[in-house]
Amino acid sequence: GSTAGASGIELAYQMAQQAFIPKGINRILLATDGDFNVGISDFDSLKQMAVDKRKTGVSLTTLGFGVDNYNEHLMEQLADAGDGNYAYIDNLREARKVLVDQLGSTLAVVAKNVKLQVEFNPAQVSEYRLLGYENRALKREDFSNDKVDAGEIGAGHTVTALYEIVPKGEKGWLEPLRYGKPASVASGTTGELAMLRVRYQLPEGGSSRLIERPITGDSVGKASDDLRFAAAVAAFSQQLKDGRYTGDFSLKDTEALARGARGDDRFGLRAEFVQLVELAQSLRTTTASNSEPCLLYTSDAADDGESV
Repeated sequence: GSTAGASGIELAYQMAQQAFIPKGINRILLATDGDFNVGISDFDSLKQMAVDKRKTGVSLTTLGFGVDNYNEHLMEQLADAGDGNYAYIDNLREARKVLVDQLGSTLAVVAKNVKLQVEFNPAQVSEYRLLGYENRALKREDFSNDKVDAGEIGAGHTVTALYEIVPKGEKGWLEPLRYGKPASVASGTTGELAMLRVRYQLPEGGSSRLIERPITGDSVGKASDDLRFAAAVAAFSQQLKDGRYTGDFSLKDTEALARGARGDDRFGLRAEFVQLVELAQSLRTTTASNSEPCLLYTSDAADDGESV
């Protein structure tokens, strides 16, 4: 019932330093539910420990287990602070994917402090919102600051950032501004939808490198299976929360989108996601059909069995 997480991590860092391999992969795999209740347990101190230790060249990967007292926020943020990655292991299939099939990409970092910035052309896009990444958002001035930490990319890894946009002239989420300035169009950018900037450092560090690519209307075509499936996952997460932005897009629509975009499902994980959406539909249907009010009686032995 006791978990001295901080002391366990400190011991792991000590052992990693003793066996340190110059120019090699030096990483700790922390498997826990994150419910640290002995020793250092406050969030900021644990994160600062990971920040300090990553400077020694040892990174930290966190593997989450359990359901009752599981602290996902701590696990994800610890991995981010420790220049590692995070995964939740809930069954053998997920463990095999993370620790066997994708182990090389999990351990071998090909780019450090990767930052992405998207600037939308106001002449083409009137409103936009980023889906997720709330705890990874950076200030605009931090994009070019190499001292500000960001995420790492492993060999073979891909990163997907989904934006929902409102084309110019279409109704969005916000009421129009009475005194808003009309969008100005820079010369030579009329055909551009947005500008994508990617900044990263090589694994050994040094000054960051910048990649800039305009996204034009011509580059917008039929979505791939991967992108469509990612959109289904994003829709499902919003529907589970409150469905504020999904409108009339139902769980059944999410299931159909995911089922039609499964593609080459090598690990069976996409099929598992479809099953989760089906389960959510059945639970919602059951809840709706059993929505009649009811009165629950309980008895208290200390009150001579009187019903309350």
